Amino acid sequence: MFWGTGDQQNKKLFLELFQKYEKDIYRMAFVYVKSKQDALDVVQETAYRSFKKFHTLKDREQFKSWLFSIAIHSAIDLLRERKKVIYLTQTNENQAQVVNPAEKDLALSLSLKDVIENILSADERAVLILKYYQEYTFKEISTIIDTPESTVKSMLYRALSKIRSNYGEGQFL
Repeated sequence: MFWGTGDQQNKKLFLELFQKYEKDIYRMAFVYVKSKQDALDVVQETAYRSFKKFHTLKDREQFKSWLFSIAIHSAIDLLRERKKVIYLTQTNENQAQVVNPAEKDLALSLSLKDVIENILSADERAVLILKYYQEYTFKEISTIIDTPESTVKSMLYRALSKIRSNYGEGQFL
């Protein structure tokens, strides 16, 4: 449902609302995709998708949750696309060697971000990020990812349990 009286007014309203949350979307996207350029791509895709469907939003109070839901789905879509890419590195001018993206530089220290990426499902990551990075309540997370609140709680506790069982109680949490 449009909130303004004309198309120009709705475009202006959308722009004002989107700009209010743009930095938060970027931060959340960066946690997912781990690069500035990809996070900016997620923000751009979120803007496009949300503008395209802005007319379907009935309650202005739900804009933030609705927007974050679109951003999460955009980030997940980008990550799925990246998994289909075959990474190459130049060994000399004429040869290319396939690089396994799962290989890690052993000199790099293990961070919680790496733990989240490697052992949690996309849904568990979303809940963990929204709860601890964005500080949403279970009810807000439930709305954002369109999942019952009890399921959101189960997903969070399952994610925390996975982290504890894989990396020990005292190391991270």
